Amino acid sequence: MADKLTLTLDSGGDVVIALRPDLAPDHVDRITELAADGFYDGVVFHRVIDGFMAQGGDPTGTGMSGSDKPHLKAEFSGEPHVRGTCSMARAQDPNSANSQFFICLADARFLDNQYTVWGAVESGMEYVDALPKGEPPANPGKIVKATVS
Repeated sequence: MADKLTLTLDSGGDVVIALRPDLAPDHVDRITELAADGFYDGVVFHRVIDGFMAQGGDPTGTGMSGSDKPHLKAEFSGEPHVRGTCSMARAQDPNSANSQFFICLADARFLDNQYTVWGAVESGMEYVDALPKGEPPANPGKIVKATVS
């Protein structure tokens, strides 16, 4: 099983994420499957809020869509949402995560136990910090390539 996800960003380089199947096995399976299929290649970060988080994973770039796979059941844990935490975005329904995810730019502990944590940035956080800010950004940063290893 893959234990790393690498996102090559157009903001300068590779973001290496340690996957956490011990916390969220179904979500890690989904992320790695989509990455291996090339789903994330070329997808933008459509919502980047300075001091909070960077969100991507919607192929339309609007924040209103996802993959054609079924939604995932929540896998909440006590893992804290701190800088570098990778977690799944969702709609109001806790069981609506699909392909969208976010990376915490700063501690966001108010999200704890409400969103599924599936990984943590090991290196390259400076490239996440360098993503253009906005909801949506005027010229959104994008994932050039997503690979699993």
